Amino acid sequence: MEFEAILREELRPELAAAAAVFREQYPWQGERQVSPPLYPYFGKKILEEALAALLTGANLLLLGPKATGKNVLAESLALLLGRPAWNVSFHIDVDASYLIGMDTFKGGEVVFRPGPVHECASLGGVCILDEINMARNEALAVLHSLLDHRRRLEVPGYEELRLHPAARFIATMNYGYAGTRELNEALLSRFAVLQLPVPGEEELLQLFSYEFPRLRQEAGKMLAALFLDIRQKQEEREISGRALDLRGMLEALRLIRLGLSAGVALAMGIANKCFDAQEKALVEDLIALRVPGEWGAGEFFGEA
Repeated sequence: MEFEAILREELRPELAAAAAVFREQYPWQGERQVSPPLYPYFGKKILEEALAALLTGANLLLLGPKATGKNVLAESLALLLGRPAWNVSFHIDVDASYLIGMDTFKGGEVVFRPGPVHECASLGGVCILDEINMARNEALAVLHSLLDHRRRLEVPGYEELRLHPAARFIATMNYGYAGTRELNEALLSRFAVLQLPVPGEEELLQLFSYEFPRLRQEAGKMLAALFLDIRQKQEEREISGRALDLRGMLEALRLIRLGLSAGVALAMGIANKCFDAQEKALVEDLIALRVPGEWGAGEFFGEA
């Protein structure tokens, strides 16, 4: 089944129809491609609520711990709206000039080079503000007038930026990382907020089978149980979040498919990311309890 069909299958018919009307009203004709993320977002309730918010014109803030699919959801929403996504990853060096743009030389003349927020807002894309709670105050101040009812921004020395009617902003936020902080109330009030649930066995199995359709059900359930064990240990503060790596687990499956044993592949994808010896030993014990280390492609995929 095609990627978009998987997403639309998750939606109520009236919501899917509203998204189709949006795409017809604002057809994308720019050079930037409307591209799907690597995986669909599996979670009907959250997908519907998030899409409904964007269709009303709201900005969206996605909250959730690591490995809850915040960026996958944001990119899936952009696809459903038929708009390309601009991804802005916040860190200490991101300032207003990076977001909006700056003067540069071109052909011997000083010209304005738009930043990702300016470009996305003027063309009507979906701007993903990744880890917005790591942004500097100067960078956040730029967003205030863009995100409220004014939907415009004064660019000193240039014409006022007015948002394209199809432009949408989706911010993501993760608590507990070094360098993160609380959002101020003025900025928070400009978003509709969704708290993303942690994926359970059903969502994990859907994800595994999407990339690995030949994965045996027994193997998928073992890996899902392992991931949930690691999350529980992380929530209980027995280990850090390094081993709670869904990308690492998927990479381990790719390595197993290429002939590595499960023990080696899961060590490379998960356990070896723990630099503390005691933490690494605990994660290795969790892996050994759930997955036979000698298993290979034959046991996981029915392949020799």
